[in-house]
Amino acid sequence: MSAGRPNLADVRARLGIEHPIVGFTPSEQVAAAISRAGGLGVLGCVRFNDPDELAATLDWLDENTDGRPYGVDVVMPSKPPAEGTAIDLAGLIPAGHREFVERTLLDLGVPPLPAPDDDSAAAQGVLGWLHSVARAQVEIALRHRPALIANALGSPPPDVIDQAHAAGVPVAALAGRVVHAQRQVEAGVDIIVAQGYEAGGHTGEVASMVLLPEVVDAVGDRALVLGAGGIGCGRQIAAALALGAGGVWMGSAWLLAQEYGEGFPGSAATQQALAIATSSDTVRTRIYSGKPARLLRSRWSEAWAAPGAPDPLPMPLQNLLVADAHRRISAAQDPQVVAMPAGQIIGRLTEVRPVASIMADLVKETDQAITRMTAFNS
Repeated sequence: MSAGRPNLADVRARLGIEHPIVGFTPSEQVAAAISRAGGLGVLGCVRFNDPDELAATLDWLDENTDGRPYGVDVVMPSKPPAEGTAIDLAGLIPAGHREFVERTLLDLGVPPLPAPDDDSAAAQGVLGWLHSVARAQVEIALRHRPALIANALGSPPPDVIDQAHAAGVPVAALAGRVVHAQRQVEAGVDIIVAQGYEAGGHTGEVASMVLLPEVVDAVGDRALVLGAGGIGCGRQIAAALALGAGGVWMGSAWLLAQEYGEGFPGSAATQQALAIATSSDTVRTRIYSGKPARLLRSRWSEAWAAPGAPDPLPMPLQNLLVADAHRRISAAQDPQVVAMPAGQIIGRLTEVRPVASIMADLVKETDQAITRMTAFNS
């Protein structure tokens, strides 16, 4: 390890955690359980359109993490995109795309939802993806006690980084290419999440085995580097550490957590689909958000890949287009029709277990793998 490069102890000390495992999840129950088990639970905030709901959720995390640290993750472009009201955005969606979505849902047997009480519900699926909403989420988070502010779309704007630093909170950003990591560090980002092609959600085109050492060599003397993508067991954690990472960022590994199912009552079909999926049952596509993201393969994703299907729209229009469809799919509870970001490690997910059990196995297997490597070199 080169002089000046952060080591494993630095990562634990910087984040105040026992194990170098950062767990991303949309569930506050899972995030809290990860933190209580010695990792750093990071709550995905994109689902929170109501600032009061986010504030209440962070209040809950403050009270249910046994004083352990947690983080928050937002979706914020470094440069604000053209936004506007929900009605303005809706007007930019071609009628043919709307007709395709409605026809596909009908073909898949996905029933409509009850009529909303007011027109505001039409915008709920997209608001969390807007720059202005993400900025407000950062402000709400900093009124609590996050140990980390992470941005799924790279470096946040400079003033947001300054705002977090003024509160003593480090900033993390996901990078899928070395040049992205370099720009993020130059912008003031403290922790680079080098996320390989295998990862769920938004992901680039370079595999983790190639990307991680490249990022470590490029910026590891100026920032902490976490490995992400294709990490679902202790041996893979040990591999990331061997490649130079100070820790790992894991998302898909928690999708079969017992707490996830308890926090999202509508997740039973998704967990059922994940439990029987193999590592080949994902697809990288723009249908989820308008940017490339890896999803669990389903009849929904296959419909978008079929001949005659329209091209996905750019973010945030694709979000607005499919927002109601995602809610309908969730309510339908059909394991063959899901719309869920998931990485290639889902082939390892076979049973629903508590987070504490998952974490214990990860730590045990990591220690065993490191011991084997140490014995090999002795």
